[in-house]
Amino acid sequence: MELFFGPYSHISSMYAILEILKKVYKPRTCRYPITEEGIKQGKYKPCLEYHIGNCGAPCIGKQSYEDYRQNIEESKQILKGNTREMERKMKAKMEECAAELRFEEAEKYKQRYLALANFAAKSEIVSYTIADVDVFSIINDDNHKNAFINYIHVTNGAINQSFTFEYKRKLEESDAELLNEAILEIRERFKSTAKEIIVPFEMDFKIKDATFFIPQRGDKKHLLELSEMNAKQHKFDRLKQAEKLNPEQKQTRLMKELQDRLKLPKLPYHIECFDNSNISGTDAVAGCIVYKGMKPSKKDYRKYNIKTVEGPDDYASMQEVVRRRYKRMIEEGTSLPDLIITDGGKGQMEVVRAVVEDELHITIPIAGLAKDNRHRTNELLYGFPPQTIGVPTNSELFKILTQIQDEVHRFAISFHRDKRSKSQLHSELDAIKGIGTKTKEQLLTHFKTVKRIKEADLQQLTNIIGGSRASLLFNYFHPTDPNSK
Repeated sequence: MELFFGPYSHISSMYAILEILKKVYKPRTCRYPITEEGIKQGKYKPCLEYHIGNCGAPCIGKQSYEDYRQNIEESKQILKGNTREMERKMKAKMEECAAELRFEEAEKYKQRYLALANFAAKSEIVSYTIADVDVFSIINDDNHKNAFINYIHVTNGAINQSFTFEYKRKLEESDAELLNEAILEIRERFKSTAKEIIVPFEMDFKIKDATFFIPQRGDKKHLLELSEMNAKQHKFDRLKQAEKLNPEQKQTRLMKELQDRLKLPKLPYHIECFDNSNISGTDAVAGCIVYKGMKPSKKDYRKYNIKTVEGPDDYASMQEVVRRRYKRMIEEGTSLPDLIITDGGKGQMEVVRAVVEDELHITIPIAGLAKDNRHRTNELLYGFPPQTIGVPTNSELFKILTQIQDEVHRFAISFHRDKRSKSQLHSELDAIKGIGTKTKEQLLTHFKTVKRIKEADLQQLTNIIGGSRASLLFNYFHPTDPNSK
């Protein structure tokens, strides 16, 4: 007798079920007409599937007939959609075997239970007791102008229909009003006669021969969560598709989100961020990076050598740079930024505010990115006194803010390294009159170090830089009178 299971809403669902059955129950893939007599007479030989652990080898008696039939019956239950019931049975058998100290059998049932639980969490198979149910959920877009309504239909324990529809608000309808309209339209479109309709909240109308149900737990609650997840994924896909066609849309959305969270007077198109870099106050520098439209505008980046501050004073260095930056912009009539972001917490915000507002008498919003004790950025600060702004650390907005912070840090560090490298290039050759840059390059290219240049004889030096300069250099390093140098 042949049995047929399905249909499945996606071919991936079918393959997922077959994979789990193969892993859990290891059905044989050969077509031998195995008989008890044949097994006793040794007519069969185990194939590769047995040796690699994909079959229990009932053909040679390694797996009993009763055990194999039991596996097939349990496989049928899973194909019918009764996955959760089989989970409970596997768990009960596992606990029973463990209580009787049959640990090898308990481990076998444990592995089956875990595999079924993992599959049930991701599959479209629900409890076989759910025979004919409609499920509706609603998710709004960020502007609350459109709503995404997902519809799932379950028949005989399996999801056989799942669609998400977009509804536009015309008169600022509520979620309930939109869902009222959608339920009637969608059920009519799919000719659904389901007697039970799962919804996320109370409905203010009734449907003939059907009842609304708001689940609190169990498989039906799981179905409602799955429907909501489908609607959220559809919303996400639509957003990504729109941003792919129009990349500027994403930047505008992020700027609008930042404006709303900080309650800025205008869209933060022009953002500037500062950072200092020094080692114990030496070669102190600062960098200013500029983002326009949430993208780096590298032609507007600026480097600053700290001129008025001695020693490692980050606050004073920041004040000097901010003062120089915006005093010049005011004098030149250049448009000021829409937002300043400091690479630091409340202290950095205050020293920037003191220069911008108290000294220069201009108004520019100031935010700060604070780090935790592991030196990881964990919050956005704004206002005076500064308050923590609720931005999820895994959101796109927070990622772009930390990207700005990382970029200004990279820029300042790179500038500091360049300056320090140039300082370290200064050598004893620089003090010798008549020995210029080109001559030094020739000498260092050939001898590699100043020490080797000192040890070279006059002829070696002459071969590289000529007689007159070789004499100057040789006499400098080998003076006849110790006081003549």
